[in-house]
Amino acid sequence: MSLLSWIVVGLLAGGLARWIVKDDRSGCIYTMVVGVLGAIIGGWLMATIDKDGVDEFSLRSVGVAAIGAVLLLLVLQALAGRGPRTAGRR
Repeated sequence: MSLLSWIVVGLLAGGLARWIVKDDRSGCIYTMVVGVLGAIIGGWLMATIDKDGVDEFSLRSVGVAAIGAVLLLLVLQALAGRGPRTAGRR
């Protein structure tokens, strides 16, 4: 894939993942980085499963990248915590 394809896949997958996870951070660069890292994570996972990762610009590539981006955002949220906890709420 070309650099432009990675950027487009990153923006689409990052936006989709942020919408699914309800991530409140904003910005095109953040969304693109989340999507591209998601493509790397999702491509690696898919390559271990069926030997066909993210290799071309397609709907499947965007889906794989979005799955990887969702996993990345969930791990980041788990590491950072969901916010301050109060004694009254659980």
